[in-house]
Amino acid sequence: MIDRFELLLALAKERHFGRAAEACGVTQPTLSAGLKQLEEQLGVRLVERGSRFIGFTPEGERALDWARRVIGDVRAMRQEIAGMRKGLSGHLRIAAIPTAMPMLSELTTPFREKHADVRFTLMSASSNEVLRLIENLEADAGVTYLDNDPVGRLKTFPLYKEGYRFLTSVDSPLGDRAQVTWQEIGQVPLCLLTPDMQNRRIVDKQLAEAGHRVTPMLEANSTIALLSHVRTGKWASVVAKTLADVFAFPPSIRSIPIVEPEVSHQMGLVVLDREPMTPTVTALVAEARAIAPVLATRI
Repeated sequence: MIDRFELLLALAKERHFGRAAEACGVTQPTLSAGLKQLEEQLGVRLVERGSRFIGFTPEGERALDWARRVIGDVRAMRQEIAGMRKGLSGHLRIAAIPTAMPMLSELTTPFREKHADVRFTLMSASSNEVLRLIENLEADAGVTYLDNDPVGRLKTFPLYKEGYRFLTSVDSPLGDRAQVTWQEIGQVPLCLLTPDMQNRRIVDKQLAEAGHRVTPMLEANSTIALLSHVRTGKWASVVAKTLADVFAFPPSIRSIPIVEPEVSHQMGLVVLDREPMTPTVTALVAEARAIAPVLATRI
C-alpha cells in the first residue's frame, strides 16, 4: 500500500497522469493500475477521471491526508534507523520566501558544521507555496512569515524580525534623506515583487494605509531581477532589510529606513506538526532555536 500511496502523492503534486507516472519512474498504465488497486482496497473512488486528470473525490482528498501522514512516518523511520548505524545523514529540502533566501546560510552553515553528511536543496517560493510544499512532503521545512497568513498544521519556530528599506539613487528626490515615510514612498514610481508574494501584499497594505494605491512600473517574482533594476540607479523599490543588506549596491544607491510606521514582521522556520520528526528536521529545529537569539541582536 505504501507504493500506491506514493503514486497518489505524485498525482496530487503533478495534477497530470503522465507527469505523475514519469515522476514515479513507471508507465502511465502502471500508475493507473496502482491507483485502481488502491481504490479497490479502500472500497471507494479516489480520483475523478476523464480524458485527463480532473481532481480528487472527497474520499480521495482524505486518503491524501492519510497518505502524507503514513509516508512521512515511513521516511522518518527509515532515516532514524539509518542514523543509528552511521550518524545523521540524508537530504534536507528547505522552501523559503524570496526575501528570506539571504538568511538561509545563517541556518545551513552551522548545521553543516555539525552534520557534514547532510546535503541541502533550497527552493524559493511564495508564502502559500512554502506551506503547500511542506504539507505535500515536497519540502522538509520552510522559512516564511509567522504573523500574517495562517500556517495551518505546522509547527513554528521564530528566527528574526523582517524590517523594510526604501532603495533609490542618491540623486533622486528622496535620495538624500535619513529616513522616509510610507506616504512619501507612495508618490514615487516603484518596482516591486508580484502580488502573489507576501512581501508585496505587506507593501501594498502599508501604502494603502498611507493613502496610496500604487501600480508599479515593473513587477518581478525574482528578487534578483528586482534588485538588478534598482542597481542601475534608474528604479526605486521597497525591499526587506535583510535583502538590502546582503546585495552589493554601488555607492550611488541608498538603503533608507522607512518610518510612520516602522514596520516589522516575524520570520521563522516551519515544519510539519508531527511526532516523531525526522532526525534531520529535529536537528534543523535545534539549530533554528540556537541561532534565533543571535539573529535578534543583529537584524
